[in-house]
Amino acid sequence: MKLHVRATPNARSSEIVGWEEEAQVGRVLRVRIAAPPVDGKANAALREFLAKALGLSKSMISLEKGGSSRYKTFTIPDGTKLWEGGSGGR
Repeated sequence: MKLHVRATPNARSSEIVGWEEEAQVGRVLRVRIAAPPVDGKANAALREFLAKALGLSKSMISLEKGGSSRYKTFTIPDGTKLWEGGSGGR
């Protein structure tokens, strides 16, 4: 299944902010990542952070599109339990 994420790099700490509706892409999970957006570090940190938060291995999550954008689409296994509500703060 597809997971749409709006990533904010260079955050004070990595955390899940919650779900938002975005006009361009629809429902997105907003995530702050502590890593800088340099040489793919933020993308790698985001993938690792999502894997840990979802209880999956990194190999089960792949960045499908949005490598150089704030809006990213990840492919995750079907049936993965996602966060409900506005704030997840994991």
